[in-house]
Amino acid sequence: MRRLDIDMAYLTRVMTRMLRTPSPTGFTDAIVGLVCEELTALGLHVELTRRGAIRANLQGQQQSPDRAVIAHVDTLGAMVKSLKDNGRLEIVPIGTWSSRFAEGARCTVFSGHGGRYRGTILPLKASGHVYNTEVDTMPVSWDHVELRLDERVSSRADLMRLPIYVGDIIAIDTGVDATENGFVNSRHLDDKAGVACLLAATKAIIESDVRLPVDCHILLTISEEIGTGASHVLHGDVAEMVSIDNGTLAPGQNTAEFGATICMMDQSGPFDWHLSNGLCELAREFSIPFARDVFKYYRSDSASALEAGNDIRTALICFGLDASHGYERVHLDSLEAVANLIAVYMQSPPVLARQQIGSTPVAGE
Repeated sequence: MRRLDIDMAYLTRVMTRMLRTPSPTGFTDAIVGLVCEELTALGLHVELTRRGAIRANLQGQQQSPDRAVIAHVDTLGAMVKSLKDNGRLEIVPIGTWSSRFAEGARCTVFSGHGGRYRGTILPLKASGHVYNTEVDTMPVSWDHVELRLDERVSSRADLMRLPIYVGDIIAIDTGVDATENGFVNSRHLDDKAGVACLLAATKAIIESDVRLPVDCHILLTISEEIGTGASHVLHGDVAEMVSIDNGTLAPGQNTAEFGATICMMDQSGPFDWHLSNGLCELAREFSIPFARDVFKYYRSDSASALEAGNDIRTALICFGLDASHGYERVHLDSLEAVANLIAVYMQSPPVLARQQIGSTPVAGE
């Protein structure tokens, strides 16, 4: 095993390209095509599941049992709930996010007939010159926002003539902005930053020509934001799976803003003890900055994989993300640390080869 060089220019480029490609859950064909293109360019054979999730494989010396590293390409978004008499749209969220972060967002409505319409999500009372202080006292909820289209519409009939349909998908503009000192601000860094880390780690493995001990499946899911991501994508011979997702930066949390974070437990329960601590040991051995954390209101692809009945060990590696599910921020140092840890993990012996039966301490010892 050795620490590999991560091509950060590649990671940044592919992340930015993904951030500029709309992919709310249920509308992921474009991002799936983009990621398949990147994997194919790296020389990997790509397979799509019936639902459109992505599978690729890095061949190892042992084919089965093997491992998987997984991230998700779908993002938060919204959907048209009804056409309003004033020519605006009632909307509901796709995924779990607050309307507080939707207010003022620019967006695109993808109509069922193939049209694209630009607009802005606004509070029902948006003009201070009309509503004065009522603008500041409106409740924060999806019932109190609406979508204003940049079209000549002032009635439900006008909307139907475009046409706009109930159930049309709404993609939120990311507003990606990178600073010279390494910060990236954007919506939907969760989990496109994680996908970029996985692609960069895969590129490093391929270009270094290292021999992996076991096959490592590269998996990209398309419905993590609604809780079903990894329920259908796993190969039957996968014994251990590491998810890549965001770590929460907030008071009371221990997530590393400029390193990798290994989540020891989320709302679904503890992650596998041996796999998680093995990742910690790899980070220490290869001088990869990291922290451990516990998340209360959080679940990932690992949860849906286990709930689907898969008999696997799971762990979660996170990049440090501020304002998750809002207007998010990450630092490139954190993404580099995650990519490095994934590349080292891919080279490491599987858990069963490292684990000594009976090594877990019992109570009182």
